[in-house]
This record gives sequence, C-alpha cells and structure tokens, in this order.
Amino acid sequence: MLTYVDGLTLPVVNSKPLADTVKPRAVVMSEPKAPTAAPGDTYKGWLFKWTNYIKGYQRRWFVLSNGLLSYYRTQAEMGHTCRGTINLATANIAVEDSCNFVISNGGAQTYHLKASSEVERQRWITALELAKAKAVRMQAESDDSGDECPTTPPAAGQGSRNSEVQSTLRTLGSKVEDLSTCNDLIAKHGSALQRSLSELEGIKLGGETSDKIRQVTERATLFRITSNAMINACRDFLALAQAHSKRWQKALQAEREQRVRLEETLEQLAKQHNHLERAFRGATVLAAPPSNPATDSKGSGKGDASDDEENEFFDACEEVQEFITVPADPKYHRRSGSNISGISSEMGMDDGTTSLDEQSLASNPESPQSHELEPVRKRRTRIPDKPNYSLNLWSIMKNCIGKELSKIPMPVNFNEPISMLQRLSEDLEYSELLDRAAKCQSSLEQLCYVAAFTISSYSTTVHRTGKPFNPLLGETFELDRLQESGYRSLCEQVSHHPPAAAHHAISVRGWTLRQEITVASKFRGKYLSIMPLGSIHCIFEKSNNHYSWKKVTTTVHNIIVGKLWIDQSGEIDVINHRTGDRCHLKFAPYSYFSRDVARKVTGVVTDKDGKAHYVLSGTWDEKMEFSRVMQSSRGGEDGAEGRQKTVYQTLKARELWRKNPLPEGAETMYYFSSLALTLNEPEDGVAPTDSRRRPDQRLMEQGLWDEANAEKQRLEEKQRSVRREREREAARLASTSEDVEDMEGPYGAHAKSIPQDNYKALWFERQEDHGMGEPMHIYKGGYWEAKEQNNWDACPDIF
Repeated sequence: MLTYVDGLTLPVVNSKPLADTVKPRAVVMSEPKAPTAAPGDTYKGWLFKWTNYIKGYQRRWFVLSNGLLSYYRTQAEMGHTCRGTINLATANIAVEDSCNFVISNGGAQTYHLKASSEVERQRWITALELAKAKAVRMQAESDDSGDECPTTPPAAGQGSRNSEVQSTLRTLGSKVEDLSTCNDLIAKHGSALQRSLSELEGIKLGGETSDKIRQVTERATLFRITSNAMINACRDFLALAQAHSKRWQKALQAEREQRVRLEETLEQLAKQHNHLERAFRGATVLAAPPSNPATDSKGSGKGDASDDEENEFFDACEEVQEFITVPADPKYHRRSGSNISGISSEMGMDDGTTSLDEQSLASNPESPQSHELEPVRKRRTRIPDKPNYSLNLWSIMKNCIGKELSKIPMPVNFNEPISMLQRLSEDLEYSELLDRAAKCQSSLEQLCYVAAFTISSYSTTVHRTGKPFNPLLGETFELDRLQESGYRSLCEQVSHHPPAAAHHAISVRGWTLRQEITVASKFRGKYLSIMPLGSIHCIFEKSNNHYSWKKVTTTVHNIIVGKLWIDQSGEIDVINHRTGDRCHLKFAPYSYFSRDVARKVTGVVTDKDGKAHYVLSGTWDEKMEFSRVMQSSRGGEDGAEGRQKTVYQTLKARELWRKNPLPEGAETMYYFSSLALTLNEPEDGVAPTDSRRRPDQRLMEQGLWDEANAEKQRLEEKQRSVRREREREAARLASTSEDVEDMEGPYGAHAKSIPQDNYKALWFERQEDHGMGEPMHIYKGGYWEAKEQNNWDACPDIF
C-alpha cells in the first residue's frame, strides 16, 4: 500500500510512514502541509534558484503539482503571479553535486537549483522523478485513448468488458511504472550509500566522524524507504496479475472463437454477394430486348455503373478494366453448331471466315490433352540437384547499379545451367498451339491460338529467378524435335554488344517461326528490369497469314532483400499483316491492392474494322480461356479517366491453353519444365559451337560451381581476345581497301551492318528490309545439311 508524505510516494509500515525518521530542516525549507493522496498531489518548499552573475542564487518558493514545477518569489504570489513553469514530462533532471541539481527541457528552459542540504536535495529529486514518471504515463494514456476512440458505440456487454480490461491494464501499467521508478531510485540511493560507506572507512576518528555517520544514516534511511516501496509495488503487481490471469485466458479464448465465427460468416457473405452480383448482371442483360441496341447499351451501362460504385475504394490502387464481359442472350445458346453462320450474318458478321463452331474450336483433335504423341527417343527427366551455396549478393551488385546486365561480370551462382539461346527455344514448349492454328480455316480463330502461344512462352518463367548464361558470339543451339513434335529450331548469337540472338524454327505442320531478340536490362537496386527488343514473326504456309508481335517487360523483384519473384507487365499487339486482324493483350502488373487474380492477362481479338470477335482471359502462368463475342455496346464511364467501357456479350468461356505441370522435384532442379530438362542433354552430331558443348555451363549443371566460375572467366577472356584481334584485322583491311565487306568466313568484317562486333553471322544473314520495314537476321540455310554431312569446318573455335 502506498501513501504520500511531503509529496513522496513511500510504503507504510505499521501505519507509520518510514520517512518520518527523516525530518526536513526548518532552517532551510519551510515544512509544507501534508497533502492528501489524490491525483493532484503537490510538493512545496523553498529552494535557491540561480538568476544571474550579479545576484547569484535567490530564494524562491517552488510548487510541484500535476507534473508541472512552478516557482514564485513568495508564497503570497501563488494566487496571481507565476514566475515560471516547466513541464516534467519532457524535462531532464540532473544532479551536479551534494546540494545542486539542474532541470532542463531541451534548452528552452533550464533551472539551476540548490537545496540547503543533501537530504533536502534528495527529497526534491525523488519527488521530481516520481512526478515525471507519472506525467509521462498520463501523457501516453491520453495519446492512446485518442488513437483508439471507437467510431461506433460498443454493445453494453462488450463495453463493460472493455472498460474492465482497460481499467485493469491501466492499473497494471501504473504498477509497472512504479516499479521502474523505484528501481532507478534504488540504484541511485545504493550508489550514494556505497560512496558514504567508502568515505566512512577512510576517515579518522575525530570531529568529522559524527557528520559522516549522520550522512550515512540519512542515505541508509532513504535506501530503505525506496527498497520497501519497491517490495510493496512488486507485491501489489503480482497479486493483481494473478487475480486477473485466469479471467484473461478465458476472455482471450472467447475472442478467438468469436473471430473464427466472424471469418466464416464473412466468407459466406462474400460468396452470397458474388452470386447476387452475377445474377444481377445476367438479369440486366437478359431483360434488355436484343433488337434495340440503345436499350442494350443503357442496360449494360447500369450494370457497369454498379461496378464503378464497387470500385470506388480501389480507384487509386488498381487499374480499371477496359471492358466488361457479360453472358449473352439465351437465344444464342439455343443455336446449334450447324447454324452458327446464320448467327454471324444476323449479327452483321459479313466475313465468311468468322463463322466458327465453338465446340470444334475448344476440342480440336490435335490438342495435347486429347492426343499425346509418343516420343521416339527417351529423353532425361532429371538433372543434378542445385547445390546450396551461400553468396553475398550485395557485395557484387552494389557496384552495378545503373549498368546493363550483360556487361556485369556475374558468378554462376546467379545463373541457371542453360544459355539464353536455350531459353529462346523454350518458347516452343507449346508448339502444338501453332499446329492447331495451322489447321484453322478462320483467320480470327487462328489469331486466338497464336495469342495463346504468345502468352504460353511466359509460363515457364514464374519460378525461374536464375539468369541464363550470356551466349558467346557465334554460339549456336539446335533443337531437333522433328520426329516427336514435327519441328526443327536453330538459334545463333549474332551480336555481342548489344547482345542479340536470331532464332528460326520450321515445322512440317505448316508454320515457320523466326525472331531476333536484343535484351536491354537495368539493375535499379530493388529490382531488375529486362526489356526484350525486337519482334517475333510467325508465317503459316497454307493461308499465307503473317503474324508479328513483341515481348513484354520482365521484372525481377527483391534483388537485395526478400524472396525473389518475377512479374510480367505491358501490352502486346499480335497483328495479322495479311488481313489486318489484331489481338490486343494486356499483362496486368501485380498490385497488392488489386482484387483481380495475380498474373492476369486479358485480350480482345478484332478484325481490320475494329469489331471484336473473341475475348481472351486468364493468367500467363496457368491457363487461358476464350469467349466468342455475340454483341458489344458502350457502357458507363470510367470514373478515373472518364472513358467509356465496352461491354461484350459473350458465349460461355472455353479453355484455350493450360500449362503443363512441372516435373516431380522441380524445386531442386531450378524449376525447369520437362522441355527445359532436356535442352542441355548431350547429343551426338551437334555443331561444335552448340550450347551443349559449353564447358562452364556443363560444370554448373554437374554442381561444380567453383570450376564453372573459373571456366567462365577463361571463356570470357578468350572472347575478348578474339574480338580485339578481329577489330585490329578490320582496321588493317579498312586502311588498305575501301571494300571491307568482301571478307569471308565467320570472322569476316561487317563493319557497316554491325559496327559493334565487326562480326558476320554464320547461319543467318542480316536483311535490311524483309517485308516488315525493320532489319532482321534471317536464316539463310545450310545448318541441317552440314549436320547430315558432319561438316563443321566453317564453325569457329569459341569454347
């Protein structure tokens, strides 16, 4: 139990305060009236305050009340004139010597005070410290109560429970503060007592003995007072905590159960809300007469307005959809597959190639789900597990901020055991989509498959945070799947600065794919951006349709801290250059606040007049679906930008592409797909420049990373030496002859077309205009014939 004596919190023993044994000296400080134990307790008395160098210390009347220390010239001034006040909640209390102490609040106010004796000074210090602790605690409680003010009044039962808990917590907090303050005081008094005892041992018996003994007695009394206060505060705290412990445990368990029930209720409400929203949209569309476009537009606008209202909270956090899809009128579903062309004419689709049976599009017999080809050669399904080597990434990357990734010397620890040429060849993992596209009679249907093929090339990157090996200049990679999948593929590194790779694939099933990709990449500290430059072309032999598109930006996040993750973002336009058909794909960047699924992709297939025929939706790491558009209308305005959304009435969505599952144990094999596991498998008869023959890449795959790093440095230095020699040779020939383009061989100078490397590709030739208005390396033939004859004399020695 605590009471107050002269403003000091002290324990009560036998109904008499222990502090009675220490009396203040009347000659120094007038004895204040004993205050009562109330929240507004005061401590009053005379102290000497430093004024200036002329007057020195002057006697002033000080009053300590409610965390404020005020002073007056006389007691009579207390009712009308206060000479100064300092707030102890933000003040610092320091002791200078046996009688002097300083109170300062950071420079604005500083009081230099002096008591007549060390005991009086210690009384004031104790009272000031207790008042300061109480003021800080009250200020914190005031801030907390302001922050936690409820917006709605709680229920009666809940309010009583909350008030009881808050009251108990405040009491416990007060006890803890008392313990902390008493602990500080015990430390101070204990140190002072120890000093006095040391001085007492060193003095000689004489006149000063009585004074020293009196000081020791006073300090021992103060130490006993604060020690008893500490003990009593501990006892009170322990008793209170034990009394409420079981009650709190029961209350906590009840709160947990209530939270679980609330979560289940919320989940049910969310499902019901989603169901009602879909039903409302369907009812809005079905209620509109299809013969009146104005009514359709109005009804669609109403449904869109409800979406805008729901999107208000997320307006500043996520991108607004450019279009909305709703179920089409039931009359379209009642049509049979035999009269779809009738629907096309009724809806104004005059292009005869657009008539399409939805069922036949989704269930093509060439689909890999319905017919799986048996491979002629049994290929490997595993590679050695990735070693668990630790490396300080920041020690390497801190000097590379702002540089291009291809110019940064990186150890193999950040790589995966395949090259960029092999990564390009991975685009053919879902080549069956192009096989199915080649059989399509409709160019719009064919465009759906080409768009799905474009998206599928990103499905292997979702967990692939490793960097592929930068190919050496002249390095090649062949992928012969003629017997298994009907295609052959060849890649060659045609430039080193900037790095550029040319790719050509041809299939016996009627399509040709070619691309030239230059990768621009920047390390920005927190993330790495990879921007593929160049275009991809796909030509179908039967229809002579020529499609082209570009790749989106790949971003690797958490380069320095956290778990690496990859995102694809941007827009792609897949264009049919013969018919003018177009598919606009949008890769939505990941947003923490978005309600959409992660890695979402949406797209619209339109004809040359801009009329929509198909809507694509899905994710680039899982699957894509398509829906046929039966009618479109302009909906309500987008609240963020004032644009109108397009509402598409579509038939039921059907699956267009689905990602193949990863092989078992892929997490220990760099998350390689089934195709990626076979890319670096040794094969006989490949060119000596093939990536499979690259020694550092092979060593890394086998888990010998130290040897792989040494071999990688050797190859890079060899490449630099060859390049310097090639540049010297080009400069020598340029000085003797104006025509430097007649040189032959893999290291012939080609300074006008590729000034960076002075290199002429072996299997590809650069065409300034190949029909698309941009220069590009086109396969010129000869590789597969050289393989059949096993004649690789033209290949340079790059490994």
